[in-house]
Parts: sequence; C-alpha cells; structure tokens
Amino acid sequence: MARPAIAREVRRAFWRHVAAGLSTENAAAAAGVSRTIGYRWFAASGGVMPRRSEREDPAERRPQGRRLTLADREEIAHLLSSGKTDAEIATVLGFSRTTIWRERTRNTTGGRYRATTAQAAADTRHRDAHPSGPLKLAEGTRLRTEVLKRLGENQSPEQIAHRLRRDFPDDPEMHVSHETIYQALYVQGRGALRRELAVCLRTGRAMRKPRAQRTARNARSGNLRDIVSISERPPEVEDRAVPGHWEGDLILGTANASAIGTLVERATGYLILLHLASDHTAETVQEAMCREMAKLPQTLRQTLTWDRGSEMANHAQIAEATGLDIYFCDPGSPWQRGSNENTNGLLRQYFPKGTDLSFWGPGFLDQVARQMNNRPRKRLDWATPAEALDALLSNINNPPGDALTA
Repeated sequence: MARPAIAREVRRAFWRHVAAGLSTENAAAAAGVSRTIGYRWFAASGGVMPRRSEREDPAERRPQGRRLTLADREEIAHLLSSGKTDAEIATVLGFSRTTIWRERTRNTTGGRYRATTAQAAADTRHRDAHPSGPLKLAEGTRLRTEVLKRLGENQSPEQIAHRLRRDFPDDPEMHVSHETIYQALYVQGRGALRRELAVCLRTGRAMRKPRAQRTARNARSGNLRDIVSISERPPEVEDRAVPGHWEGDLILGTANASAIGTLVERATGYLILLHLASDHTAETVQEAMCREMAKLPQTLRQTLTWDRGSEMANHAQIAEATGLDIYFCDPGSPWQRGSNENTNGLLRQYFPKGTDLSFWGPGFLDQVARQMNNRPRKRLDWATPAEALDALLSNINNPPGDALTA
C-alpha cells in the first residue's frame, strides 16, 4: 500500500523554518516530518531555497507583492517633479516607502528620474536575475562554453559574471548573473551545467550550504626580538594606493610538518608563493623570501607585514637583504593582514588542509600563483591582480620585470 502524500503546506512550513535559521533537522521536526524527509527535501533542491511562491502559504503572502510597472514609474516621475517625498509617493501608489526610495536611488541619472530609463534598467536586472529556466546556459551556447571554461579555471560564479560583462560589454547574450550559475550548478533536474563542476568552486561542495561562522585562527607563538609593531606602519599602507606593501604568512600541512609561504601585495592582491622544500625554519623562510624578492624592482619592495611566528626570527636579516621595512601584527590578530588571510583561504582549494605540502614543487607553485593572479577581483572592478599591477607600474618609471609577467 502506497504511503499518503505529504501535504504541500507541510513542505512550505519546513522551508519557512529553514528560512528562519533552523537547521535541517530542527526544521523537519518543527514541520512534523522525519529528519530523513527533511534532508531529502534539502538535498533535492541542492541546498538552494525554493522560490517564495513554492514554500509559502498563500494566505501569508503580502497583498502588495506586485512589481512597479511603467505606469507606476511615470507616476513616480510626475510626483517627484512636483516635489513629493518618498513617503507621499508610496501612499499614492500603495507601495512601501523603501520601495520608492530604492527605485529612485537606483534609477536617477544626471540628477533626474526618467520613467522609460528606469523601466529599461529594471527589465535588464530582471532578465539577468531570472533567465527563462536553464536556457541562459543551455547546451551549445557560447555563454555556456565560456562559463564552463572559467569554472574549470577555478573562477567563482561572481567573478565569472562580472568579468563576462567586462570582456563582452556590447554582447548581452554573454551576460549572466552569478546566481544563475549557482542555480545551474546546484539545483537537480535543470541540467544547465555539469554538477561535477561544483568541485571547481572554492568550497568544493556539491550542495549549497548556509555560510558558517568564521573563527579566528590562533597565532603561532614565537619569541621574536626587536620587532616593530603594525601600529608604527606608515599610514600610506592602509589606502592601497601605492604598490610595494606586502602581507605574508605560512599555510601549513599535516601536523604542521610542511608549509608554503604566501606573499600578497596589498594594492593589487598580486600573489607570490614561497617554495619551502624541506622545512619552514627561520633560515629556510629567509632564503626563500630573499630569493623571490630579489626578482622584484625596488619600487615593489616597501614594507612587509607578518604574523608573530617563529619562522620570522631572522626578520632583521631579511630586511637588510631586501630593503623591506618589516612590521608585525598584534598577537592573535590575523585580521590585521586581511588580504593575506583571504588569499590563504582561497589557496586551500589547491592545497587542502591535512595534506603534505612538501609534495608540491616550485613549478606547480608558480602555476597556482599565475592562475590566482589572473582571476578577476571584485575590489579591482573585476580586473585581475596581474592587470592591476601592470597598470600601477605603468605610472612609475621602473617597468615590471620578467617575474611579474602573467
């Protein structure tokens, strides 16, 4: 005898509890279904929350859920020209004041709000965020081929989406939102992209999960002498306008027995990896850092900020050999070298925790650094670190050396 179907209202209740922040197990219990069913629903959606219309009780939806139309926008333009406030316009049209404020701030250009311009912008945003199912990334399209290629190069969906707009500014068919890429990767049954490509994402997950809280890593203790605190670092380092200021650290392998050194240039995010073949003692780190820094022009050797790890016991010798002014973070404050911390997190895609990092030779490290330096970055307006570094150096009478070639 077949089991009775679970009422749609129960499924909607489950997703309402998930949206409220409950775990899958607790949401299932609150909805009155077993943990197994809750996990099955969550897995079937790829961890992506269904649309509100699919999970809410119709009686609980807001009656004013309609979108602004061209007629609404024409009325907004008229009322704005009459000197009406956002609250007054909202009352006339039956929308919230926030909706009117958002509409006005998004679509005011040249100091004037125009209904036709606002409608065109809204239509474009809606097409990008809500393409017709998987058709945007359908089999055989140029866009699909390009997205697959860039996923294979370990670019994130957000990087891909923004970089495509930069690389194909006059070709709307090559534009796609990052959410569309995520949906195509994670949601079962749509088939727009190969699900195995999810392993190309930085997290390597085959299912979308809520963002976990980040915990700070305890700083490695080291008895360093004659160090200069980060509080004495020049103010010019903070604004990232001048190249040549670096942040560094180690990423560690199994049982802290192996390591790779990481150096990140603050203005551009440009990455250099230090090959530490046998160990990560102060002498080994000193040798590797001096070798890599010698490849850079003096313009790019201004300051270095590091954690208080014992691997920097020879900081005075490094400073003398490279010309760097070296500063150290406060104990237990890795956020003070945030560019490096973020980059080290990205590098775990290549060098997972709990692995032997001595396995990787200098050739592979150069390959990883090259790929990282050619990833578009949000804070660089989707330019790459290599492009940003070249642009900065082009304004200086010291051209980039061969070591900076992407």
